[in-house]
Parts: sequence; structure tokens; C-alpha cells
Amino acid sequence: MTGPQDTTGATERPAGSTAAGGAARERRPDIERFLDYLQETRGLSRNTTAAYGNDLRQYGEYLGEQGATGWEVPATTVSGFLEMLISREYAASSQARKLAAVKAMYRYLVEEGVVGSDPSKDIGGARVTKKRPNIISVSEADRLLAAAASSSTPEGYRNSAMLELLYGTGMRVSEIVALETIDIDIDRLTVNCGRGTNRERSIPFGPRVVQALGSYMRDAREKLLGVRTETALFLNHRGRRLTRQGFWLIIKGHARTAEIESTITPHTLRHSFAAHRLRNDGTIPEVQSVLGHASPVTTQIYLELACEKGATGALPGAQSRSSD
Repeated sequence: MTGPQDTTGATERPAGSTAAGGAARERRPDIERFLDYLQETRGLSRNTTAAYGNDLRQYGEYLGEQGATGWEVPATTVSGFLEMLISREYAASSQARKLAAVKAMYRYLVEEGVVGSDPSKDIGGARVTKKRPNIISVSEADRLLAAAASSSTPEGYRNSAMLELLYGTGMRVSEIVALETIDIDIDRLTVNCGRGTNRERSIPFGPRVVQALGSYMRDAREKLLGVRTETALFLNHRGRRLTRQGFWLIIKGHARTAEIESTITPHTLRHSFAAHRLRNDGTIPEVQSVLGHASPVTTQIYLELACEKGATGALPGAQSRSSD
């Protein structure tokens, strides 16, 4: 799977491509060991690890073009890589991401004794302006959920359960599609999210989510599954695990049916959950824990959004905060 695509600047080029027609891909085993370290020791997701891999292979091939066979290079080589990205009109966000991957790689190489010093430590990248999260109003969320619940087909039950769960818990789309059937505890009204990663957590959900999940698991999942054996919670029409791309298309279709004009992605519902929860009865520590944020600073932005764009009203599908 390829890393995230940047739509704000130049189209991402395959790692190692050059204006002259591309350089031969060099094999650098240290990159693969670093990626294994990120996934197995640091607990990063496959998608994040894949993005690191794409960026580091591009840097490795840049080193090859500069005649460097190892990682021991002067700081000017690292800054030259950044200048190359700028000259090819990569967006500032892409530049920052690629430089962050290079810096993380060098920290690992220093710790492993592969290099004696980090040539990237004093290299600064482009300043990236953090975008304000996009949210929808509570009334728009209600319309979206109603559109998903309007179908009595197996796919309709599935779509309703996914959207109620997403908006009722604020989970990431990658976490939703990674769910196994054993991750849902209907009796305790919780979902185990991020299994096997450093973001693993148990999230409570409310009665609307219970109803939607129960209908899907009782009436629809077996029809989608057919004769296959599959442990994934949410299935496509072939009985296989639903993909992130498939989920995005489902949300886009229901947003169109609900006549919601603003752009809606799975992350829009995550942002909306946080803003709406804070506007109702949520606290920063609670929402931070549910979203899996490492720092409360990341969650703070939702306080500003909570008072905007009709964030008032009952929060569909959410579990009220417990007294403890």
C-alpha cells in the first residue's frame, strides 16, 4: 500500500524518480529494519510505516544519485535532498513529512551504531501551517446518519453501523476497518480500538451504536460473509474486509443523498465527534483519551470549533460521560 497522497502541491512521484527518467532502485536493508522497528517496537500502523518507507526509499535513491553508498553523509547532502524537493514543487507538508522520516531514520541509525553522528539534526524544513479541522453541524450529522439507515439491504445495515460507530466514538477510519468481531463488546458497550498498536484503547458507545451494530451483526453480516471464513467486523459484498477507500466512497454517497454540500470524509466525522462532544458534556482529558491523542494540545483545537457551525444539540450515537 502506498503512503498518503498530497493533493496540495505537486503530484507525488514514485520513490527514486528523476527528471532525467529515473534512477535504478537501490536496496538499503537498513530501511527495512527501521520499518520493522517502527511497526513492532513503536507500534505504528501499517499505513504510517508504509509512508515512512516510501519517503526513505526516495531519500536512499537520492543518496545513490549523489554517489553515497552508505548513510554517512555531510549535512549538506541532507539539505540538498530538501532543496531537491523544493525545486520539484513538493508541498510544504510533503517536505516536512519526508524530512521528518529522514530525521527519524538517522536517530535510529545513531542508536544502532550504524552512523557516528546525525547529519540531519540541524536541518530545518518548511513551516507547515496547521489546518483547522473541518466539521459538520449536528443537524448535518443527523441527516447523514439517517441517509445511511434508510436502506434495509445487508450493505445498508453495514453502512449504518459503520457511520454510527465512527460518529459515536471518533475512531479513525483505519481503526474502523481494522476491527475484528471480537473487538465489539455489546454487553459492556465498548469497542476495543487499535489492537496491537500504541494507540490501543477501549471506547464506550451509546444506544444508537448498539442498535445499529446489533442489526448489522444479527441480520446482515452473515449474508455478506456467505460461505467464507473472515474475522473482520465490516465486510464488502465479496465477504472480505472492507477497505478505507471503500469506506470513503460509502460516506461520499450518503453525504450526496443527505444533500450535504460541504466535503465529508471519514476524518470529518472524527473531528465532528470531538467538537460536538466538547460542546455538550465532554472534557479535554476525556476526548483526548477517546481519540487517542498523545497530547491535550492536539485536542484543544476542538474547543474553538465546538462553538461554531451549529455544534449544539444532542450528540447522535454517543455515550454520555460517566460520573467517575
